[in-house]
Amino acid sequence: MTSLVDGFGRAIRYLRLSVTDRCDFRCVYCMAEQMTFLPRARVLTLEEMATLCRAFVELGVEKIRLTGGEPLVRRGIGELVHEVGALPGLRDFAMTTNGAGLVKHARALRDGGLTRLNISLDTLDPGRFRALTRTGELARVLDGIRAARDAGFESIKLNAVILKGRNDDEVLDLVAFARAEKVDISFIEEMPLGRVTGHDRAETFCGSDAVRATIETRHALVPTTESTLGPSRYFRMPDSDSRIGFISPHSHNFCDACNRVRVTAEGRLLLCLGNEHSLDLRGLMRRHPGDRERLKAAIVAAMTRKPERHHFTTDGEVQVVRFMNMTGG
Repeated sequence: MTSLVDGFGRAIRYLRLSVTDRCDFRCVYCMAEQMTFLPRARVLTLEEMATLCRAFVELGVEKIRLTGGEPLVRRGIGELVHEVGALPGLRDFAMTTNGAGLVKHARALRDGGLTRLNISLDTLDPGRFRALTRTGELARVLDGIRAARDAGFESIKLNAVILKGRNDDEVLDLVAFARAEKVDISFIEEMPLGRVTGHDRAETFCGSDAVRATIETRHALVPTTESTLGPSRYFRMPDSDSRIGFISPHSHNFCDACNRVRVTAEGRLLLCLGNEHSLDLRGLMRRHPGDRERLKAAIVAAMTRKPERHHFTTDGEVQVVRFMNMTGG
């Protein structure tokens, strides 16, 4: 039995670890165009990250996802993947990436023990891709998706944040692309994290029900009970192996079944995506290096502070001031 149970009886089986707040993209819904990133001394070392992962697995966590920022810009990421991938008891080891670095890294990540990838892809139009990411090149991401598929990952899923007036006209094209590439795809409602400029969240919000209705004009969607321990609700199409997922923090709140916690790149244990309840694990590890039992005791004690739910709204107001790159995508 896991030792990580919160005050509402929810067992924590899933850790999302941000390995860096830095990214080679500047997506409009994720961060400001001009960003100030953390100084190196405030970011967890790879050794500290590996220690944290080991502690969480010893406490019953079955799934770890490496996030960012963009995890593939973190120097030494392959070493961390290799060490975490070898942890006994870890059943699911995944990464969320923008895909731009996968041509270079996909094979090594798979060989290191990473089993699943989530790759962000919001548009198939090169000009629109540049506008949404501010710096990204679509061709590099598409090449990365194919490199990941060739590397033999057990599962590859695309993540698309749908924004009204920005890319909501591409929903069916994204589904067609996922089907052609034989990968899954999840459509995500934008989350109100951090204050961004040149982007009005109240105007661009697009709910999962509207996206689903668009897909069902062309494809029948059959609900499933499949789960990857994350928040996606999955559907199948009768004529394809690709799954369609919906992550709906606004329209279909999933807090009652939350089994996740996050650790930021600077070592803050975030107990909820939409709240500021946290614990400074970096400080604890640096005051007591090598004391994994003390670390585990602090993590267990923190579970009593995990809130019942977030309180996101769709009116454009910022509920949490930290950007998504600080939180871990």
